[in-house]
Amino acid sequence: MTAFADRKEKRSGRLALILLGVFAIACLIALILVGDLARYQDAGMIGESQAALRDVSDPEQLDQALKRYPANRILKLVTLANEKAAEIDAATRKMLNEAEPASLSKLVYLTASSRSDLEALSRDLKTAEGNVTNAKSRIDALVKSNRDQLQNSARSLGVESNTIARYMTAVDEQNAEMAALATKMLTARAEYYGAYEKCAALLVREFGSYKVTNGQFIFRLQPTADSYNAASTAMAATTKRAAELEEEKAGLKQSQLGRWKKFVEP
Repeated sequence: MTAFADRKEKRSGRLALILLGVFAIACLIALILVGDLARYQDAGMIGESQAALRDVSDPEQLDQALKRYPANRILKLVTLANEKAAEIDAATRKMLNEAEPASLSKLVYLTASSRSDLEALSRDLKTAEGNVTNAKSRIDALVKSNRDQLQNSARSLGVESNTIARYMTAVDEQNAEMAALATKMLTARAEYYGAYEKCAALLVREFGSYKVTNGQFIFRLQPTADSYNAASTAMAATTKRAAELEEEKAGLKQSQLGRWKKFVEP
């Protein structure tokens, strides 16, 4: 009985190993087939994506392309990346707007301001400069969060691994550009507030000693006038820089659209 039981147990053990081996082979074949299927599906979607993006000349039109092919996962990824870029831009603008002092919400005439008005303006400008400078870390955190979300979306959509790798490379390039642009915009605004604060602070120090003639400040000493003019010139330069950055952003959007069109190429 004991020998018979041992033989039976050995046969059961061998059978379990055989079944386990068969199961492992089946799983391997399934993974291979799934991978092949994903590559086949991606190839079909890429052709469809090319057709959808061929006539798209504005990033705002990407949503329309996706509506034409709602099941296309490649277009979904491209649209999501475009939305995240717009989110970074919107967040930058929001931070800039929130940093603006309440005292600047109305037109400020420095030549007609009292000493207390100038002191309040100077304090507000210092606070605003600090707020804008600190916003950089918030933008960096948003960029990282957006990247993680896009990577998770690509995986959840079941896109082929090579496509995900190419996608994340394009995402990283886009994020680097958006973060760099946001930094330049924040820096320009901080420099504007800094130069403006120098003007206000100088007027506070010199209050009662300067005159206003035909809307122009007349200071007693030339070095004082030179300091004020330098700060005023810096304000004008940063205002011009902000306008240039808006033009740069428009060009960047077109460049990014070109990148996504290239992404859908086989």
